[in-house]
Amino acid sequence: MPRRLSWSVMSVWRTSLPSRRPVSRFLVVPALAALLLAAPVPAPVQASPAEDDASSALTCEALPRLLGAYLQNHVQYRALTEDLKQRVAESNLRHLDPSRSLFVESDAEAVRKQFGGVFTGISRGDCSLLEAMHKNTIQRYEEMEDFVRKFVSRDDYAIDQEASLVIDPEKRGFPTNKAEREDLYRRLVHFQMSNYVANDEPLDEAKGKLIHRYELMTKRAKEMKRDEIYARFLDAFSSALDPHSAYLSPDNLEDFKIHMGLSLEGIGAVLSSRDGYTIVEEIVPGGSAAKEGNLKPKDRILAVAQEDGDMVDVIDMDLRDVVRMIRGKKGSVVRLSVLRQGAETERFSVRLVRDKINLEEQAAKLRFEEIEANGKKYKLAVLDLPSFYGDKEAGSRQATEDVAKLLKQARAEKADGLLLDLSRNGGGLLDYAVKITGFFIGTGGVVAVGDGRQQTQVLDDPDEQIQWSGPLVVLTSRVTASAAEIFAGAVKDYRRGVIVGDDHTFGKGSVQTVAPLPPGLGALKLTTALFYRPGGQSTQQIGVPADIVLPALTANDQLGESNQPYSLAPRSIPPFANGKPKVAGGYVPVDAATVQRLMARSKERVAGDARFADIQQELAKQKENEGAVKVADLLEKKEKEDAEKKGDGSADAAGSPSGDSAMINPTPGIPGDEGQPDDREPQVQEALRILADLVGTRSGVAMNP
Repeated sequence: MPRRLSWSVMSVWRTSLPSRRPVSRFLVVPALAALLLAAPVPAPVQASPAEDDASSALTCEALPRLLGAYLQNHVQYRALTEDLKQRVAESNLRHLDPSRSLFVESDAEAVRKQFGGVFTGISRGDCSLLEAMHKNTIQRYEEMEDFVRKFVSRDDYAIDQEASLVIDPEKRGFPTNKAEREDLYRRLVHFQMSNYVANDEPLDEAKGKLIHRYELMTKRAKEMKRDEIYARFLDAFSSALDPHSAYLSPDNLEDFKIHMGLSLEGIGAVLSSRDGYTIVEEIVPGGSAAKEGNLKPKDRILAVAQEDGDMVDVIDMDLRDVVRMIRGKKGSVVRLSVLRQGAETERFSVRLVRDKINLEEQAAKLRFEEIEANGKKYKLAVLDLPSFYGDKEAGSRQATEDVAKLLKQARAEKADGLLLDLSRNGGGLLDYAVKITGFFIGTGGVVAVGDGRQQTQVLDDPDEQIQWSGPLVVLTSRVTASAAEIFAGAVKDYRRGVIVGDDHTFGKGSVQTVAPLPPGLGALKLTTALFYRPGGQSTQQIGVPADIVLPALTANDQLGESNQPYSLAPRSIPPFANGKPKVAGGYVPVDAATVQRLMARSKERVAGDARFADIQQELAKQKENEGAVKVADLLEKKEKEDAEKKGDGSADAAGSPSGDSAMINPTPGIPGDEGQPDDREPQVQEALRILADLVGTRSGVAMNP
């Protein structure tokens, strides 16, 4: 039988930690952290003398023990299998050549074949193969720099508007030969030059900036020290385990500590790096990006500028360096050049004023809507909960206290039903998610945490007090993640309410532990366990499926855990739900027949709603536009903007600085659009109609066919 624990033992942290892959939410588990720290990790060792790396703390001799620490504690991989070696080889290729532009296929195959020898050498304290791979990478950088310099320096060079480029390197793969690689270089140059020109750079100046950019890439590769080469290998190894395990270098660990202390101002966006591009993973409610409204999940940041300064190209730049460019003092301005592949390929600029996250804007909010259904009017409460926020310090805002107060208000104002909106909730504190779940189900198991040793701990809500016993609908999306999925999963498994929204939630159902290493070595971050719903199914990959699916722009296959490289497969354990939850006030579990009736009514309304038709059309266009980006599309918008400026002298009257006039209107239906009214989303309105139908079934009102 699973062992049960109080909900106060664990905490999930949301973070924008700069890593080379999408960020994760952390679970701090004292017992597991202690176990990891007890693993045989190295004491600080003196680096071997080297003219380029005389003071490195991370040495080749340290690697075997660090690899052992990963394997001793990972939730799935407990030994260095042949399958894992192959995964590490592929992961290493992603780290060496993220844009698939340096190596041809024969180079990549040579790296794959060498990796058996890499592990053999490391076990003997010999990292010469890793260092040889890096030297080969430097040579490829030099070749690429030389080609680009000669190509753009030609007197007859002009941007080829007929050129196209498959942005996703995973889809285009490695070039098969040198000629194909040079063709890729030409396409990359036309694409990059079009971005400069679209930002009002004269062609000759754009040429110089592009050459300088490639010079910097070569310079950074040449200046990489041995400890950085080893750190890159450790990160490649950890990312082959799963998307959320990582090696945190001392610099990245310091960034993590700064973030957890909330001592930095920024734009309020969670960023990741994939295939050479800086990608927006999440918009944080209450932050600058959410207020401004243009930046969206999956946008690619191409360049960054300070105030009215020049744009600096950040393609292929280390994510840590990009984050440092975007961070800054409160009140200062940062400008981003952004690429979005939606229904159309769009390049636009966003101007953001750096600020601290406003907790008031992150906090739970309550409003009331009056909805008429089946000839009767219902007063419905809408509780928007952007995250399971909180700080244990006295006087700090806590989601548990805020939600309890708002539910009390909903009861006092005699709301007929409650819509809990988690559609932009990316997680937060696990113990708060468990406690808030208890506001709706009374006592019972809420979530289980299972590690790689088949040990399972169940977190119960021990509080019998009920804050809301009436009809409940929970609105979710592909953005709903981690601790929010735990709440939604418990509601679904106990049949406490109806889950409405995207086909499923994000699917981030794993637990990460961060264990600091001795000074100078950074820390290990690794996945040590999985979450399980009361019904026994993990939330990993599959998330929490909606009972009633609504069309939404977040219903994109690029959003979700299953889209991440080497995502762990879902698992299951025996159910631990306590049967029917103890809920006062005449609660009746939502049965399958009720859900079917609600679904039929909803489908009829959605079919006749033009807003949902527009969303479905937009999704279809996005699917069609997932392939190559055309240079002509990027320049066409620039030409239209220039023409509009010439025809209307007031085009910049709103005060938008030069280079930022390409801003677009916010796309409706994406979480984080703070500039629009609360009832903006058709999904919210349809969820309210579903709730009204549910209230009607509970009060004996017949639903019209």
